Amino acid sequence: MTETAAAINTLMSDDGGRLLAALMAELRDFQLAEDCLQEAWASAVIHWQRGLPGSPQGWLLQVARRKAIDHIRRGKNFREKQRELLILMEHDQAASADESDDSVIPDERLRLIFTCCHPALDETTRIALTLRSLGGMTTPEIARAFLVTEDAMAQRLVRAKHKISVAGIRYEVPEADALPARLNSVLDIIYLIFNEGYASRAEPYMRPEFCDEAIRLARLLMHLMTGEPAIEGLLALMLLHQARAPARLKDDALVPLDEQDRALWSKSLIKKGLVHVKAALSRGLPDAYQIQAAISALHCEAQDFAATDWAQIAALYGELTRHKNNPVIEINRIAALSHVHGPELALEMLRGLEDDFKAYQPFHALKADLLRRLHDPAAAQAYEAALAMTKNQAEWKFLEKRLLALQA
Repeated sequence: MTETAAAINTLMSDDGGRLLAALMAELRDFQLAEDCLQEAWASAVIHWQRGLPGSPQGWLLQVARRKAIDHIRRGKNFREKQRELLILMEHDQAASADESDDSVIPDERLRLIFTCCHPALDETTRIALTLRSLGGMTTPEIARAFLVTEDAMAQRLVRAKHKISVAGIRYEVPEADALPARLNSVLDIIYLIFNEGYASRAEPYMRPEFCDEAIRLARLLMHLMTGEPAIEGLLALMLLHQARAPARLKDDALVPLDEQDRALWSKSLIKKGLVHVKAALSRGLPDAYQIQAAISALHCEAQDFAATDWAQIAALYGELTRHKNNPVIEINRIAALSHVHGPELALEMLRGLEDDFKAYQPFHALKADLLRRLHDPAAAQAYEAALAMTKNQAEWKFLEKRLLALQA
């Protein structure tokens, strides 16, 4: 890769979202903004062979504006775009392609985040659009993550941008009364991106690039919305999860928490995560992400599995159920209680959920583990049920290993 190509790739990753957001603020047209910025990137590949301009970001934005002016002048809806055309021409006249300080480019990424994560779009589309527009990921990379073809993902993204235009989804930060609900939607999307990398639906089981993008987006959001404890709670949660990532796999099989080599855990990420947990919890009543971060902090602070404060973790899971009606929370609460009151009581609690959770894989995985700890021969059947519902190789290998140990 040439020096110029490397510089362009770095700029696309670091500043692509900021440039797209700035152009969107002027054009109010998602597809047009993205098309013009792509054309500007293509121009850079040619013109920068002689050397980078004083402000590459300023150069790209000015070229993208001029591309947009040409598109609007040639377009059928020329009359409808007079406002945007006037803004573009004013900015173009005021801008300098050789501007050495790129701080003059407004940071409109907060508005872009809320647009990409608008509730009118389905969940998968919100994730894909966020990764494509702000995460610096390519359409082929996103398509692989969702196990679809590149063409199918490209069409989904085009339809999403069209829906934003047709439905009149505003390019704005919501008003104060609507902000909490919309912010939760944004945070949920960022956490889904993280989970796609932490326990991927595709192979391989762990995809660090997704975790890194989610953490980067959370940091960006925290920078743009200072003082929001929910954002800091989510960032803390992801950092503490990511700290344990190096110990989660061995020989391509999932390693359970009680068998993980804690020397592999990242002390620096744990330290950063704990700082954010304490800061988030100091700002009043905790929300779901702050509670989950507190649970993860207890795991990270324990010297070993036996020293874990399971009673407090179980209590926190109980508090979490007040915020989220999610079956995985109840399963985790019962698992925590099994280390406080023993597996027999936990198994009785689990049996009370059998009618509702019989098609839920984590239910059978926990049931198998509780039966194993009780030396009950029925554990083998429970492991077989869990294996039949397991779709990723890492977890499948772990469960198979436990089953083979029982049979031996």
